[in-house]
Amino acid sequence: MKCPVCYHKDTQVIDSRIATDGLSIRRRRRCLKCNFRFSTSEEMEIMDLMVVKRDGRREYYKRDKIISGLKKALEKRPITDDQFKKLLNSIELELQRLKKNEVTSQQIGQIIMKCLKKVDQVAYIRYASVYESFKDAQDFKKELNNLLKNKIGNKKINLK
Repeated sequence: MKCPVCYHKDTQVIDSRIATDGLSIRRRRRCLKCNFRFSTSEEMEIMDLMVVKRDGRREYYKRDKIISGLKKALEKRPITDDQFKKLLNSIELELQRLKKNEVTSQQIGQIIMKCLKKVDQVAYIRYASVYESFKDAQDFKKELNNLLKNKIGNKKINLK
């Protein structure tokens, strides 16, 4: 790890701690040349996962695509950076639990919706409306009724 100040190639790890999300490690470092102290973060990365698109094309898993979709769904929602990281990590953990080298984009979408539903229902509806290609207000109403039905112990509430 190069020093961000003098670009010296040798730094020393002074301290390592598990981050608040429990899924990454925060390391405190010191440059051996200029003694500048800085922190780095280490998190899991899904390697060698192929995504099979709806049209049959295959591409490598790209974390940035998930992040982009989540940020759009969670825009102006009350979610902290830690909560966002936990959400992202829970999605990637679910992908790893599949224990496959190839997953479909539909599987990824379903996992994202499952995890989003637990974190923020408005973001879930936003994501689902794009992912499921809602065509009109009826599709929104149907999904909202499903959400409300599941939230209030199978007691159906109809939106007017």
